[in-house]
Order: sequence, then C-alpha cells, then structure tokens
Amino acid sequence: MHDRHTPASSDTSRTSAVVFATTVAAGLRCADGTLLDRLKGQLARLPVRDIHVITRSGDDHVPDGTRMIGSEGSRGLADDLRRIAKAAIASTGPMALIAGDLVAHTEALAALLGHPARDTGALVATGGEDAGPLRPPVRIEGGRVVAAGTSFHDVDEPNGTFRGVLQVGVADLGHLAETAGALADLAEAGGFGPMDGAEADDLLLVGLIRSGVPVRAAGLGRLHCERTAGQAGADSAVLRLGEVDETDARLDAAVKGNDGFFTTYCVSSWSRHLIRPAVRLGLTPNAVTGISVGLAVLAAVWFSVGTRPAQVAGAILLYLSFVLDCVDGQLARYTRAFSPLGAWLDATFDRVKEYAVYVGLAVGYAAGLDGHGSGGPDGIWMLAVSALILQALRHMIDFSYAGSRADANRVGTAWARTAGSLSASADTARRTAPMSSPRERGAGGAESAGHAGTATGRRTAGTSLGGGVVGLSRRLERVSFTRWLKKIIVLPIGERMALIAVTAAFFNAWVTFVALLAWGGVAVLYTLAGRVGRSLSG
Repeated sequence: MHDRHTPASSDTSRTSAVVFATTVAAGLRCADGTLLDRLKGQLARLPVRDIHVITRSGDDHVPDGTRMIGSEGSRGLADDLRRIAKAAIASTGPMALIAGDLVAHTEALAALLGHPARDTGALVATGGEDAGPLRPPVRIEGGRVVAAGTSFHDVDEPNGTFRGVLQVGVADLGHLAETAGALADLAEAGGFGPMDGAEADDLLLVGLIRSGVPVRAAGLGRLHCERTAGQAGADSAVLRLGEVDETDARLDAAVKGNDGFFTTYCVSSWSRHLIRPAVRLGLTPNAVTGISVGLAVLAAVWFSVGTRPAQVAGAILLYLSFVLDCVDGQLARYTRAFSPLGAWLDATFDRVKEYAVYVGLAVGYAAGLDGHGSGGPDGIWMLAVSALILQALRHMIDFSYAGSRADANRVGTAWARTAGSLSASADTARRTAPMSSPRERGAGGAESAGHAGTATGRRTAGTSLGGGVVGLSRRLERVSFTRWLKKIIVLPIGERMALIAVTAAFFNAWVTFVALLAWGGVAVLYTLAGRVGRSLSG
C-alpha cells in the first residue's frame, strides 16, 4: 500500500516557476538580499523543479544560477506574454507564474505550489475591500475563481483579491499558451490601454478564466502574501510576516474550512490537536485510515451484541472512528502527502465502515435488545438493505454529477469565448451556449432555423429556471443560518455518523434505519433539485 505521505518521485510532477522580475520593486532590499533573492530562496524549499526569471535586463543569467527566459531582456508586456506562451509549450510539468515583487510567507506559497493536486489555481485573499493596483479584485464561487480583474478588466461583486501567484496544471498548459498568445496580440495593439508588465500575472489569470479554464482558489487564511511598490512598503510587509506563526497557520490550514456542521463543531474543533502527535509517532495518513477502519469494525461488533451497554460502546467507537477519518485527511494536508491510491482507499473505506455498522446494528436488533426478547427481526434487514441502497444511490448521484461536470468543463473550454472577450472590460467570465453556424444548419436553413428557434426558447426557459435556483442558492449562502442549514439537509457523513451513534445509543437500530431513510430521502430530493437547477443554468 502506498501511503499518501510519499511524494511523487517523477520530476514532471514538480512545478516549474516563472518569476516576473520586470518592476523596480523586485530589486528592493531586504535581509535576504533583494525581494527577488528572497522569493527564489523560498521557491527552492518548495516542490519547484527549476526557476526562470523574466526581466528587462539583457543578462542571460541572474544570480544563483537561475536562468532568464529568452536570450535578451523582455521588451514589454506583449513580449512577457509571448515568452510565457513559448515556455508553456515546452513545459512538461505544472507552471507557476509569480510576481517578482512579492513578500509572502513560505507557507502561503506552499498552499498553492505545494498542493498535491498540482492543478490550476490562484493564491487569493477573501474580502475585496482592500482591492487595488497590486491586489486586483476577484470573485470566488464554490472554491473557484470565476472572475478576475486588472486595471482594464472589471469584476462584478468581487469578494476577494489576487495575490500574484498563479499555477497552471499540465492539462491546462495548452490553454495557457493560446491565451498568452492572444493576450500578447491585444497588448501589442494597445487593447488594454497603458497597462505595463507589472500586470502580466493578473492579465493571464483573467485570460485563463475567460477562456473557460477552471481555477482553484487557494486561500491565504491568516498568512500574508502581498506585492510592494517601494522600499518602505517592502520593509513594512516583511515586518508583518513576523506577526503570524507559520507552523500554527499550517495546522489551521490542515483543517477543512468548508465542512459539515457536525464535523466543524464536534470534530475539527479539537481533532487538530492530534495531528502533531501523529507526526511525532511517524503515523502516515493511510495508517490512521487503517486505525479508523479497525474502530468502526469494533463498533459494528459491539452493535451486534444488542444490549444497551454494547450499543453505547458501539456509538462511542463509531464517533472515534469518524474522528480519525477526519484526522487522516488533516494529516495528509499538514504533511502535504497524497497519492491517488490513498485518496481512493479513504473514500472506499468510508463506505465499508458505514455498511459494516449497518450489518452490526441489524444483527444486534434481530437478536433482541437487552436480552429480554424485545426487538426481534421486525423487518430490520429490509430496513438495513434499504438504507444501504439509498446511501449507494446518493453516492452514485454525487459521483456521476461530478464526472459530468468535469466532462462539461472540458467540452465547454473548446466552446469558450476567445480573444474577443479578453478585450471586453466587463465581467464576461460566464459562458453562453454557442449558436450554430449556417453551415452547421445545412441546406434546410429555414426549417432548421425554425427548429433551432424553438430549441433556443426551451433552453432559455430552462436556463432562467436554473439561474433562479442558482441565484437562490447564492442568496442562502450569504446568511450563516441558512448556509449551515443547507449543509445539514444533505446529510453529509458527519451528520450520518452522529445520527447513527445517537439513535443507536439512546434508542435502537429500527429507529436508526428509519431516521436514515427519512432524512436520506429528503437529502436525495434536495440534491437532485440542486443538481438539475445547476445543470439548467449552464
């Protein structure tokens, strides 16, 4: 079994960093030399394969052996972008695009560059109140950056700011090359006004989003990452780094911030204190998963006894099993250790543990509670099987929807708006369905057009309905009570484990299964309504 703490050995999994040292601020002084020197030293401690620099200088080399992209200094923004396009074509691993005038915690950079997914993402801070020239606004929805701004591009309803670090995954390097080339042409033609090289990173983020590339939002949390424009600002930014304990911030970041109600308040509120002891003991995430499975099996055994003390013991063991189920993921994030096999095993064992508990509860109930003949079969196995089928159906809905959305994103990227939308200052991150061309309609143009009009009308009605559902969902997200209520209604794993433990400890398995079926049925209907609404919204 490969543990998730084992980093991938292939060099292609490591990120290649490109630093935009095209502003005077990159040469500002600090304790480590210049801001550029400091940044390169931080990148060397992260899973970065090599570091390239784009400068306005004609030197082929920069200090510490870092190579400059191109044989001479870049001549401006358009040239910067064309160099990125060429580098993206040649790259065999993820590419990080970083502003050279950055002052950041190493842990802040690691939140994106050290993430095991090695996917496309941007380092952002939530709250758009402090947006400015060096902190362009972004809009974040569902953990993704869906709109971004520059001095030319506007963002509707911004709720965050981009902090100058963008990573592009291998799957999106082709889109990066195409987007950078299109942006270079527009910049050379003066399409963005007096924009200079300081906004190259910001412009590429806008281009990727408007080209349909999904961009994960890597949040800063308590950490700092900011660009500077003068020596006083650089000195102040470096001082602010000392206000935060990076180790504690890393521990906080290991705990998922968008989890269910029960997990957030009854597990993650204290499970974080188990992470460091687990590291000191040399436990891997997979080892913690194994212990969690063992506790769940013991819980099932106690439930199968059928007595009240055994039911209580089973409930406690089930809760502890779920705690460790959370800790294994927290430990993986803390150690930045991940493997696809480990993630698959974690998800699979979640189902195994839950279904084993179902069996234990049914066996215990059929044997008669408290040994006095109460309980008995009473159709308990039918209830247990029904609960199992319902839960399997819920997972099928979730995974099939996630797969279909991923497929839609891949197809949608090919239909996304191209360079024309990049020159529009308005927020055009949302795509619309493309209209067919006359050639696609064929010889029967009028008749085909008539059918197309009818279909368009149906799509418009469906889109309006879906947009209403999505709009309502967003409004509910803005209120704390309704946001938590939405999380509870869908009966996530934390709420399921709590429901099983409480009903088994204080009542019996019949109550447990009826509660699972009733709540689970509501969750299925709610989830289906949301999935259909989002699908209709495009």
